[in-house]
Amino acid sequence: MSGELYDRHRRVMPDWLALYYDDPMEITHGEGRHVWDAEGRRYLDFFGGILTTMTAHALPEVTKAVSEQAGRIIHSSTLYLNRPMVELAERVARLSGIPDARVFFTTSGTEANDTALLLATTYRRSNTVLAMRNSYHGRSFSAVGITGNRGWSPTSLSPLQTLYVHGGVRTRGPYADLGDADFIAACVEDLRDLLGHTRAPAALIAEPIQGVGGFTSPPDGLYAAFREVLDAHGILWIADEVQTGWGRTGEHFWGWQAHGSNGPPDIVTFAKGIGNGMSIGGVVARAEIMNCLDANSISTFGGTQVTMAAGLANLSYLLEHDLQGNARRVGGLLIERLRAVTAQDPGVREVRGRGLMIGLELTRPGTDRADPDRAAAVLAAARAGGLLVGKGGGHDTSALRVAPPLSLTVAEAEEGAAILDGALRSTR
Repeated sequence: MSGELYDRHRRVMPDWLALYYDDPMEITHGEGRHVWDAEGRRYLDFFGGILTTMTAHALPEVTKAVSEQAGRIIHSSTLYLNRPMVELAERVARLSGIPDARVFFTTSGTEANDTALLLATTYRRSNTVLAMRNSYHGRSFSAVGITGNRGWSPTSLSPLQTLYVHGGVRTRGPYADLGDADFIAACVEDLRDLLGHTRAPAALIAEPIQGVGGFTSPPDGLYAAFREVLDAHGILWIADEVQTGWGRTGEHFWGWQAHGSNGPPDIVTFAKGIGNGMSIGGVVARAEIMNCLDANSISTFGGTQVTMAAGLANLSYLLEHDLQGNARRVGGLLIERLRAVTAQDPGVREVRGRGLMIGLELTRPGTDRADPDRAAAVLAAARAGGLLVGKGGGHDTSALRVAPPLSLTVAEAEEGAAILDGALRSTR
């Protein structure tokens, strides 16, 4: 059945629409941390629709909220008052850490980042943007233009002038051999030097942990140190929390909080997990920044009632069941288990991450070069063993991405680690 659907897919979909596996699979349904394919095979899901099914598949509380809201009204647009949208915005504003926060809902992380760039460039009257090397921020024209990952940037044309900063990847690049404090100092000096060669940028946009780039991150405190330099120049800080938000890192509710000693970002973008599969994105910013646009705007589908109902139910479940704490506890166990099973594998360069956001970087044994062929082979072997994981990477890197729903149990973590261990062994 999947082969027939794949043939139809290739006839009608663009060639650049990425699919996993040589024989792509169709996922038909899910429950908890498991999904099933069209042939009836069950898989432990350690990727969650690219970190989107954040809580659980078919979570009854979300399903019920969506069903009840759909029975009343699904959509009316932002031209009318919308109670679920206001209620979710109030909760997100309180959780954001941003004073006098305003919230705008979109349909995706791409659109959220696009909106943040619109706000920052308008507020600062500058089309120059600082971004991190190895970053990914979406697939719109402006988001592609600031993405620092060649594999996901199909054009160099852009409405923005983008300058790329060191620091998003701790274990590669010119400062990799430095200790954490010296690494941060070197990146800060690089930023200072960069600002001496350019017109004043509007903002720095950064993922606290780079998602598509392979779950790489700087030492804690880097963006706080950057903030001192940015503030001296009036440059805004945009935290792209599309993959890191809502407690996934375990230690913090937002990824930026690992860098929060100099206060919260000026703008936070979010998406993915908040809807647990429903299409929600959004932007939080100080009122003076959010209100800087001097023309009318709406969002036809951003904030629609049925997605807001899902977001409210999902956020309530996450907070009431302390899924951030579960990500810290079970994620800590999982990362240590993966480090143990890969300790003698010469092709695993690093196991990194925090909470339930874990990356395994693969290299050709005896070298520091990426091994994308093995990454694809491990992906397929894990699938054969009943486990779904993701992959990513940037400049000459290849990584497996492990990001289960935050309700993952200890038993499921052990099971997934064992399957991944077998997949790695079978591909040596």
